[in-house]
Amino acid sequence: MTRLNAQIVPVTVFQQNCCILFDADDKVGVVVDPGGDADQIAAAVKELGISLEAIWLTHGHLDHAGGAMDLKALTGAEIVGPHRDDELLLNSIEEQCRMFGVGSGMKNCTPDRWLEEGETVGFGEHKFEVYHTPGHAPGHVIFFNRELRFAHLGDVLFSGSIGRTDLPGGDHDTLIRSIHEKVLPLGDDVGFLSGHGPGSRIGDERRTNPFIR
Repeated sequence: MTRLNAQIVPVTVFQQNCCILFDADDKVGVVVDPGGDADQIAAAVKELGISLEAIWLTHGHLDHAGGAMDLKALTGAEIVGPHRDDELLLNSIEEQCRMFGVGSGMKNCTPDRWLEEGETVGFGEHKFEVYHTPGHAPGHVIFFNRELRFAHLGDVLFSGSIGRTDLPGGDHDTLIRSIHEKVLPLGDDVGFLSGHGPGSRIGDERRTNPFIR
């Protein structure tokens, strides 16, 4: 197995963890959740010297998908995900900008393809299983690399916290169910990155996270 690396590029006023996942040997990769600042993300991809194969979206909130169309225009990479249940959110990113009072530059997004539970996506030798995890957003998905025991959880689970459920489409009970039925069963040894803040391990969150204990 070649080396899987991750580089975080904090973007927009929300300081969202746009994540470049890439193979350090094969020099191929993907960008997960380009919420904005597409020029900055494209520059980071170029500096890493990787060929960008796709743009993956975990969900349709403005701080995760607002820069996807611009990044596609800059790189030619297709936009993959999230689940179709986030179509309304993706079509209202510009409206979300007005609601949050943030500047222009984020755009409504049309994915090249939607993702479903049970699909597999990947780049190089690295394969990720797709899980549909609603609650924070109706069409939220997460990506799990079983071989490397690594996951990208978007805004479902954080170090010491969970995703907000007071935004349009959010539901607390649904989110907790997604965490207990989809995330925790991945295994206590699984390390993960999230859309905001530091990474963690599922076992650490199972033991200490006050929202799910």
